[in-house]
Amino acid sequence: MRLSSIIICTLVAALLSGGVASAQLLPPGTSPLSAPLPPPLPQPKIAPPVIPQMDAPVRQNYAPAPRPSFSDRISTCLDQAAASGFNQSDRATYSRSCANQ
Repeated sequence: MRLSSIIICTLVAALLSGGVASAQLLPPGTSPLSAPLPPPLPQPKIAPPVIPQMDAPVRQNYAPAPRPSFSDRISTCLDQAAASGFNQSDRATYSRSCANQ
């Protein structure tokens, strides 16, 4: 009788305490369908500004000048032809060949 009462008490205690597993408990205020939060974003990298040095050489942008327009090239070539003493027909020939270079 004593053995059967121990077994019955053990079964009753196991049935009463084993209702819900501890891994299945949800904290208050959460939904069982909610997705986990995404990981936090990385911190932005903040670099200090470059301090100019007193004895460092100056860096300059040596970009070539843009090519003058066709009209400007024709005017320059006509001026050069007139300064060289060409007549009207020679100036026209010279300005065409000069401007298309």
